[in-house]
Amino acid sequence: MSVQSQIMWNRLISIVEEQAQALIRTAFSTSVREAGDLSAGIYDQRGRMLAQAVTGTPGHVNAMAAAVAHVMREIGTDTMHDGDVYITNDPWMGTGHLHDITVVTPVFQGGQLVAYFACTAHVVDIGGRGFGADGESVYEEGLQIPIMRFAAQGEVDRTLIAMLRVNTREPDQVIGDIYALAACNEVGLRRLRAMLGEYGLADIESLADFIVDASHAATVAAIARLPRATACNTMTTDGYATPITLACTVATHPDHVLVDFAGTSPPDPKGINVPFIYTVAYAAYALKIVLAPEVPNNAGSLAPFRVTAPENTIVNARRPHPVALRHVIGHLIPDTVFGALDQILPGTVPAEGAGALCNFQVSLRGPNGARSEVLCFNSGGTGARPGLDGLNATAFPSGVMTMPVEATEHAGPIVIHRKELRPDSGGAGQTRGGLGQYMEVGPRDGFAMEFRAQFDRKRYPARGRDGGQTGGPTVVQLSDGTDFPAKARFQVPPGQTVRLAFPGGGGMGSPAARDPEAVARDVRLGYITEEAARRDYGWTP
Repeated sequence: MSVQSQIMWNRLISIVEEQAQALIRTAFSTSVREAGDLSAGIYDQRGRMLAQAVTGTPGHVNAMAAAVAHVMREIGTDTMHDGDVYITNDPWMGTGHLHDITVVTPVFQGGQLVAYFACTAHVVDIGGRGFGADGESVYEEGLQIPIMRFAAQGEVDRTLIAMLRVNTREPDQVIGDIYALAACNEVGLRRLRAMLGEYGLADIESLADFIVDASHAATVAAIARLPRATACNTMTTDGYATPITLACTVATHPDHVLVDFAGTSPPDPKGINVPFIYTVAYAAYALKIVLAPEVPNNAGSLAPFRVTAPENTIVNARRPHPVALRHVIGHLIPDTVFGALDQILPGTVPAEGAGALCNFQVSLRGPNGARSEVLCFNSGGTGARPGLDGLNATAFPSGVMTMPVEATEHAGPIVIHRKELRPDSGGAGQTRGGLGQYMEVGPRDGFAMEFRAQFDRKRYPARGRDGGQTGGPTVVQLSDGTDFPAKARFQVPPGQTVRLAFPGGGGMGSPAARDPEAVARDVRLGYITEEAARRDYGWTP
C-alpha cells in the first residue's frame, strides 16, 4: 500500500502543478502571468492541505492552507454541491490583504464530497484608494468579498460580477483573473476524478492519512535532533512614518518548535499591518526551510511549527486595521526568525536580505481621460549564505519572479528607462550579499503618472552576519533629486522620471577573509567597483 500511496502522492503533486500552470496560462494580470504571484493546492474532505504547486509563494500557500477550513465553516459542507465555486478576499480568512483573491472548489465523486482545490492570485486592483499603504482602515483599501459562492451548481453569480466591475479600476483584468482561478481549479478537479477512476477509489481519505502522517513523522524526527534551546532576536525596520520592531523568541521542543512574537510593535496607523494568518505562513516557512527542507509542504509537515503573537501587535493586527501592504512587514518575518535560529544552529542561516518585494504601482491618465493601472514586481538582493554569496535581484522569501521590462511596458503607457544590477549594494563579507537593482521609470509622452512606492530597507538596510557588512539601502527619488520615503504616493511632474535603487543583502563573515580571486571576479563582473574593493576588502589590482 505504501508504494502505491507514494505513487498517488506524486500524482497529486503533478495535478496541483498543472492546476497552477493553467492559472498562469489563463490569467489576465502580469503579476500572475509573469511573476507567478499565486498559489494552488489540494485538500482532503477534512480541509487538510495535501499538496501544493511548486509555482507559488509561501505567503499564499501557507495562508491558503488555513483558508479552506474557513470556507468549510462559513459555507457549510452540508450546503455544498457539485458545480459550486467559492470566493473571498477576506484578509483574515484568506491570504492577508484585499488584493489577493482565493477561490475554492469542492470535488464530488459518486455524489460524495471527497476533496477541495484552492488557488490564490494577486489582482491589479480591488477599488478603494488603490494599492498602497496610505489607507487608515481596511474599509478604505477596496471592495471586501466575504466567503461566498462565485458559482452555485455551475451558475456564476452575476450580481457579484457586476459589483466587481463597477468597483474596480481594471474590471476586465480583475474579472478575467477570477474566471482563471475558477478554471484552474476545474483542471485539478478533472485530473483528480480521472485518478480516482484509474485506481478505483471512492475517496482519498486513506491517501490523505498516509501523506499527513508520513510528513508529520518526518518533520518531528528532524525537530527531535535539534538541541533543546531558546533564543531571541529583534529587527528594526522602516515602518511607515515611524520605525517598527519585530521581535521573536524561538524555542525548540521534542516534537515541535514554537515561535512567539511577543515584544513586537503595536499596529501601525497605516496599511502595513499583518493579519495573523500571514504571520503564521512566513514564520512556519522560515522554520521549515531550515529544519525540514526535504519534507513536502502540507498539513502534516506544517503542524509541528507553532506560532503565537499577542493581539494588538503589527503581526497580529485585527479588523479593521489597514493591511494593504502586509507583505512589506510579512516578508521580513523569516529574517527575524533566522536571527534567533542562528543562535541555536550557528552557520546554518543566511544574513538578512532585502526581504520585502520591491513593488510599485502607477496610475496613468491619458489626454483623453483614459486611465490605466500598472503593477510592477521587482527584487533586491538576498543575504549572503554560509559558503555562498547572496543571490542578485532575487525575491526571498516570496519566491516570485521579477517582471520583464517588455511585459510591464505592454501592461500600460509606462516606459522603463533603466533596469540593471546595482554595484556595491551587496554587503561585504567572506561571502557577499546579493545585489539590488537600479531602475528608472516614467510615463509615455502625453500621460500623467502617479507613483506609489511600496518599499522598505531605506533607513534600516539588511544587516550582515558574523562580521559581514550591511547591504545598500533603498533610494526613491525624482530625476531632479527630490527624495521620497520608501512608502509614498506622489505625482511625477511632466518631463521627469522616478529613479529607484533597490536594497542589497547583508554580507556574512569578515570581508578580510574573502578569497581574493572572488573579489577580483566581482570587480571584473561589475558587482563591486574598484574603489569598494580597495575600501572593503583591501584589494589591489
